[in-house]
Amino acid sequence: MARPRKEQLDIKLTPYYHVTSRCVRRAFLCGYDHATHTNYEHRRQWVEDRIRLLSSLFAIDICSYAIMSNHYHIVVKLCPEQADTWTEEDVMRRWLCLFHGTRLVQRYSKGQVLSAIEQQTVSESLAVYKDRLKDLSWFMKCLNEPTARRSNKEDKCTGHFWEGRYKAQAMVNESTLLSGMAYVDLNPIRAGVAETPEHSAHTSLKERITQSFNVKKAVEDQMAAGHLLGFNMALKPLLPFFNGDIQQGPPSIPMRFADYLELVDWTGRVARQDKCGRIPSQCAPILTRINLSSELWLENATKFEARYRVLARRRHSNE
Repeated sequence: MARPRKEQLDIKLTPYYHVTSRCVRRAFLCGYDHATHTNYEHRRQWVEDRIRLLSSLFAIDICSYAIMSNHYHIVVKLCPEQADTWTEEDVMRRWLCLFHGTRLVQRYSKGQVLSAIEQQTVSESLAVYKDRLKDLSWFMKCLNEPTARRSNKEDKCTGHFWEGRYKAQAMVNESTLLSGMAYVDLNPIRAGVAETPEHSAHTSLKERITQSFNVKKAVEDQMAAGHLLGFNMALKPLLPFFNGDIQQGPPSIPMRFADYLELVDWTGRVARQDKCGRIPSQCAPILTRINLSSELWLENATKFEARYRVLARRRHSNE
């Protein structure tokens, strides 16, 4: 019998979890369906966009992700301490990007004068919203349900899109975290749909290397679909890797990015009997393939968060 989520997720044990969801009957509902010759590849971008935007609204960081044809993987870090700095207005602004909220919350958001009792009721509602914005189950609900509704609408059908509840696996130490992230980033390689990690579409590793996530397009697409009510925040970057500076500041993944790339590249060259793909042995080392020097990486990494802030400001100024 499945264990309750509250027994599986223990922030005191570890903040890191590997979560996955599969399409019902493992059908290719996010890829190319060879049985019906229908292409659903565009849905992978829906999921990727949703993951990245939700991370900015929730107190949850993304370490790695891979969106496949019939399932997806995410390695998350639960960061409830991030919510400690949020004011009631911050909580309301985040929640109203996803839900309409109660009538009183709507009135409060419009600046209407409330009585003392009404203000207390709003504060109680916002406290509930704040707890939800720290919760992985609510994150997954906000990811899976809109994607299912949008896909069913496109297919003109009803019924389940995802196969049961999402699965969560605790990552209790650094070794488990790094091996889990490498496993996720290598999913397209193992499935035989990509030859190298840097060319694996809809993965965190490709996003880290190319820094090409289109914030404006992602927001516009989600709003057009009716699954995002507004978004005027800076996009939260993927959880950064350790850059060698002990004064780095915010918590980071405990490995240098160049070392992680070499780890993924080495692991991906090892053949697995239960998987059809691996990185060809004749490929040059990944740092050579992507022409990444330590100096270039440090420059990109230090400007990464600022770049996302600029993109968010541009969108906000165009509204």
